[in-house]
Amino acid sequence: MFIVGKNLSKVYQLEGGEKVEALKGVNLEIRKGEIVGLMGPSGSGKSTLLNLLGGIDKPTKGEVLINGKNINNLKDRELAKFRNKNIGFVFQFHYLLPEFTALENVIIPTQFYRYMKPKDAEEKARNLLSKLNLEGRVYHRPSQMSGGEQQRVAIARAVINEPEIILADEPTGNLDTANTKVVMDIFTELNREKNITIVIATHDDFVASFCNRIIKLKDGVIEEEIIN
Repeated sequence: MFIVGKNLSKVYQLEGGEKVEALKGVNLEIRKGEIVGLMGPSGSGKSTLLNLLGGIDKPTKGEVLINGKNINNLKDRELAKFRNKNIGFVFQFHYLLPEFTALENVIIPTQFYRYMKPKDAEEKARNLLSKLNLEGRVYHRPSQMSGGEQQRVAIARAVINEPEIILADEPTGNLDTANTKVVMDIFTELNREKNITIVIATHDDFVASFCNRIIKLKDGVIEEEIIN
């Protein structure tokens, strides 16, 4: 298996000493090239699970293996480098830097570990923006773009290092139906052309219809799995 979660538990300590168990011994396997949807009501654990799979957070118990590598054993710098190269993140709130243009935002991930020369990174970023029908927004800042355009810039940023995995947390949560379809068509094309494994946390049945498999969570455990 490509992504494996073994006995994943996550307990959060709240102020006042209260503990919340967000995940309770979750086991899952995701094959390379799958598009998997994580679904469930608010508080079901889907965002927590996504964060553990991406190494953004560490499990209280259990382990995450990607291509056989236990990412929880990596030191902070090693983990950051691994994430930057192998995992692209897309969130509901795109987190574009407001003072940077679309082009500059897309280039950012290439600069942390110098995967590309600046000239090559700019050329690749321009090509990605063009492919996403954003050639007219290259020098626009986020405030000058629509929500759908900003999310497409975020997707370009997520894939510029050619990651093997995209993890998306409610990526269409702020978009209308038309822009939701645009974003999901982009994900489907990336999956088909590059064999990128995509895991999407969503509450939207329309988004789920693009997935090969649905994992439903409730109260921190997997309730059922559905093959589309």
